[in-house]
Amino acid sequence: MTVHDARSIGAQHPRVRDLLTVRKDASPGRIMVEGSWEHDRLLTTQAPIDAFFWCPEASTTSAVHRIAERAAEVYRISEKLLARLSRKTRSDGLISIARLPVWTPHAFRFTSESLVLVADGVEYAGNLGTLIRTADAAKADCLVLTSRRARPSHPAVYSASRGTVLSTPVLEFDDIAAAAAWLRDHGFRVHLADPAATGSYRVPQYDGPTAFVVGSEGAGLSREWHEQGFGAVSIPMLGQADSLNVALSAGILLFEARARKEGW
Repeated sequence: MTVHDARSIGAQHPRVRDLLTVRKDASPGRIMVEGSWEHDRLLTTQAPIDAFFWCPEASTTSAVHRIAERAAEVYRISEKLLARLSRKTRSDGLISIARLPVWTPHAFRFTSESLVLVADGVEYAGNLGTLIRTADAAKADCLVLTSRRARPSHPAVYSASRGTVLSTPVLEFDDIAAAAAWLRDHGFRVHLADPAATGSYRVPQYDGPTAFVVGSEGAGLSREWHEQGFGAVSIPMLGQADSLNVALSAGILLFEARARKEGW
């Protein structure tokens, strides 16, 4: 479509109600994308755009035409409606509903260079988004979710991941045993990130398919992960704090393993 095809709609239009559902993270598989850089990132992916909402009075970007061409539906909205729909102080007059990619466990093929991050019990969308961004930065093969509480479809995940939620494979397992079995079946050496562990993360060689399991900041790793028989590693705390933010911990672990694998 083009911006010339855009229909002016109001607050009672069904697509507006649909957008509000996505905004509330009540429509799994779809995510709200809002703002200029967010749409620039969206356009670099193959993610389908179900609907594009455009407020001409608030928009200054030249990307409007390219977004409209990708979108299945294009709507023109007022500044007043934009203010109601927006989650940001500055949305640049651009809001879209995009579809998240679907990843399946059987589709992956791993090598000795492979890295996987497992996040157990993630509670906050911002943390989940940062974990996705961290996995992307370390060239991890995928992020695995167990005991998930935050969903990848939350709008805050898009911002925190810098849009990499559209390109980083995210898998979710219904139970921890299934995730552990999948890792074993693919020959992974699994390391549980546990502040109480006596072994430093610098000790393992990380010379095969490697997975790290990190827990929520509140409760830590589920006991069931400890019952799987995997070894644990810790990041030494040299000050008064007893642990690091989960995404920071994940970054240290992933980049240590990546450096070992590639000989930095």
